[in-house]
Amino acid sequence: MNIKAIAVCAVAACSLPGTVFGAGSYTREFPIADCDFETRQFEREDANPYYILQPGRELHYNNFECVSKGECDEVEELVITILNKTRKFKLDIEGKMKTVTTRVLQEVETANGELVEISYNYYAQCDDNQDVYYFGENVDIYEDGEIVSHDGAWLAGNNGAKPGLILPGGAFLLGARYFQEVAPGVALDRAEHVAMNLKEETPAGSFENCVFIEETTPLEPGDLSEKTYCPGTGLLFDNELELTTIIE
Repeated sequence: MNIKAIAVCAVAACSLPGTVFGAGSYTREFPIADCDFETRQFEREDANPYYILQPGRELHYNNFECVSKGECDEVEELVITILNKTRKFKLDIEGKMKTVTTRVLQEVETANGELVEISYNYYAQCDDNQDVYYFGENVDIYEDGEIVSHDGAWLAGNNGAKPGLILPGGAFLLGARYFQEVAPGVALDRAEHVAMNLKEETPAGSFENCVFIEETTPLEPGDLSEKTYCPGTGLLFDNELELTTIIE
């Protein structure tokens, strides 16, 4: 992927509505006590354009570049489906109990047609500022058709885990850093906004005004994940995987 513009926020602190980001650190405390959470954001004109939770929506990905050249060691495929299901989380937030209804997103990963992983992820959008929060995931890891582990599974409210910020709403702020997962010892993915105003192409079409995010985790120093999101579409690139088909 070509990054056509890179810039970093050079001030001491940067802010988006409802969330404050430090320039040199990763924000891990979020003002969720102030949020009225919305799961049916596809009906809202002010929904987060980069993270669309419309039930029935299905996105298909594969490592298209090497597949098209016949150079892949294995064909990797990912199918993301927004299910017409919700899950409630009851959390102690600033000493008060709050119940949040989240939307369920299913991810199915295969390699050479063999099932690798199925996960169910839980998200909700803050009604006031379009921030989309991540409340955890259930994970099944497969080998030879059998579930062998649940590595990476976590749920907000259990074992000290709290909601993370999967993608802020409002303006895309270069240099913003924040934790997407806050599950100590289990899942601590964190994001940094690296580039914006990108033009991209995949088998699914041509896209403009895309943004580029790098993800790391202190649990695996040196590990880097790269993702590109486009308005009205959502996730376009996930490392080598690229969007091939959208089913609305």
